Amino acid sequence: MITLTDNAAIHLRQMLEAKKAPAGSGLRVLVEKGGCAGWQYLMKIDSIGEGDRSFDHQGVSLIVDPESLTFLEGSQIDFVEALNDSGFRVENPNAARSCGCGTSFEPKSG
Repeated sequence: MITLTDNAAIHLRQMLEAKKAPAGSGLRVLVEKGGCAGWQYLMKIDSIGEGDRSFDHQGVSLIVDPESLTFLEGSQIDFVEALNDSGFRVENPNAARSCGCGTSFEPKSG
């Protein structure tokens, strides 16, 4: 399971409304090779596809493909507002370490 904080749900809802996203759209969170720590998080507004998992909170959805779910299981998505950078952040218990930018990680072995 992946969870979305209340704050992230509010910002996601605002984003979906601002972009006039079609009904059923949500935030797709995926993991792919790359970034300074080996794997990186990517996020985009998308709709659920075959085989995807959807995690709902306060009327909005996180969408994750099966391959990414193996890296993201147990994670929490939050929305952070900072002077130099604001956006969705992944708190991932499966990461051995993360890079300074917060978008790249090295998975725990084993």
